[in-house]
Amino acid sequence: MKIALMDSGIGLLAAAATVRRLHPEADLVLSSDPDSMPWGPHSPAEITELALAVAEAAAAHRPDALIVACNTASVHALPALRARLEPELPVIGTVPAIKPAAAGGGPVAIWATPATTGSPYQRGLIEDFAGGVSVTEVPCPGLADAVQQADEDAIARAVEAAAARTPPDVRAVVLGCTHYELVEERIRAAVQQPDMPPLVLYGSAGAVAAQALRRARERAAAPHGGAAPQAPERAGGTGGTEGTLTVLLGGHEAPLPRAAHTYAEGRLLAASDPALRS
Repeated sequence: MKIALMDSGIGLLAAAATVRRLHPEADLVLSSDPDSMPWGPHSPAEITELALAVAEAAAAHRPDALIVACNTASVHALPALRARLEPELPVIGTVPAIKPAAAGGGPVAIWATPATTGSPYQRGLIEDFAGGVSVTEVPCPGLADAVQQADEDAIARAVEAAAARTPPDVRAVVLGCTHYELVEERIRAAVQQPDMPPLVLYGSAGAVAAQALRRARERAAAPHGGAAPQAPERAGGTGGTEGTLTVLLGGHEAPLPRAAHTYAEGRLLAASDPALRS
């Protein structure tokens, strides 16, 4: 099995690491274009163009499913991605986990990029799934970029500023950008109040990873395979051993970015990066 993930940058690490834990034998393709970050300030048409280029670079490696591990791309480009790639390649978008967070009761805070905060898309999710629950939208300017660069000081400043905008009585925080999942414990420490119950953080990595694996298995089990013939089996992808890792930056194979090694998810994936094992 081969699972591809796409994002503007290293926000895809959380979902990729979850796929690795759930199905260690799966080969992974990580496709991003960090030189074009951030995507949020671009127009929807520009975001769609960027997302299609990153997705098609991943699709060229003939995966069994593609995770759009980016909230911005899922908001603006998911219909175009599905129109271009499905049904041959299942495409799984990323949706902020507002529904399960609201189901646990409020108050809830949604940390997201400034472009997503207050957007019709996010407001629609709140209206559909969080009726009757107190929800605060918290913009987090600079946090995704700081995580992308593994800039510890900038991360600390951005988290502190967002925590100051978060009501002290919140019981749950929705991580509305995949980059934020890489620093979730720092977010928890900044928001948790000493006299409150343990804070619950809701990310999307677990749900999209499970969905991608399910869709990939369904595709393999479909009549006539439902899939294009696969390349010959490679060492590391089958037989109970760990799958391989292919990293694409701007469509070209490259080592896992150095900043990724700052995070536990990146270090987990680096163990199967051939550029680091040679």
